[in-house]
Amino acid sequence: MASKYRECLIAIVAWVIVWQIAAVTLGHGGLFLATPLQTLRALGLLLPTSAFWHRIAFSALRIVAGFVLAVVGGLVLGAAGARWHAVRVFVDPVMQLIRAMPVASFVILALLWVSGSNLSVIVSFTHVLPVVYAGVLAGIADTDPQLLEMARVYRLPWMARLRYIWLPGIFPSFSESCIAAMGMCWKSGVSAEVIGLPDHSVGDALYRAKITLSTPDVFAWTLVIVLLSALLSAVAARLLRAAKVRLCGEVTA
Repeated sequence: MASKYRECLIAIVAWVIVWQIAAVTLGHGGLFLATPLQTLRALGLLLPTSAFWHRIAFSALRIVAGFVLAVVGGLVLGAAGARWHAVRVFVDPVMQLIRAMPVASFVILALLWVSGSNLSVIVSFTHVLPVVYAGVLAGIADTDPQLLEMARVYRLPWMARLRYIWLPGIFPSFSESCIAAMGMCWKSGVSAEVIGLPDHSVGDALYRAKITLSTPDVFAWTLVIVLLSALLSAVAARLLRAAKVRLCGEVTA
């Protein structure tokens, strides 16, 4: 484990050096490519301000809300699609359409229906929903049919089947889809904010830094987005492991 972290750290340091060399080579005082030091300095100026944390809270609450709604919707639609073929036939084309549609196109359409302040909720929801839906379907399909047959023969109660057969079968695929979807959620949510420009959002700050040619601020906000995405993905993974322990009585996810 220590060796793995060491290799990861070495790779990060190597890429930071490449970044520094590229920024110095381009020159122009970091106008086109900010140096790592300029980025950290810009981040250091942002961190103590209340406006920074207000923007983080504004975007995080809406993006996480879209994520939670999509997880619930994906569970319901995935379970219904696995149970009733007609539901799956009806829902699958919509999921394929959402997967294929570019974020920018969907954002422009969504702006016709919702205000800019709620845009990231809708966009996050729609881009996470197909991922969770597919994960639930895959998890149900991977459930051991012999265990299901045994449960039917011995007339195992419905709740016991859910806890000891269905949930352990669904959780691996469901967990992977949720963790992957959290990263997608942040990218699509902030992209929506950059287009919709809701006040007090991370996307609005990113856009303002771009139009004022504040390249270090653009890199600083991008770094914040990446770190928040990684942090929330880790939190989601931990919560899913805890949920599996509580619901299925298992230690590992």
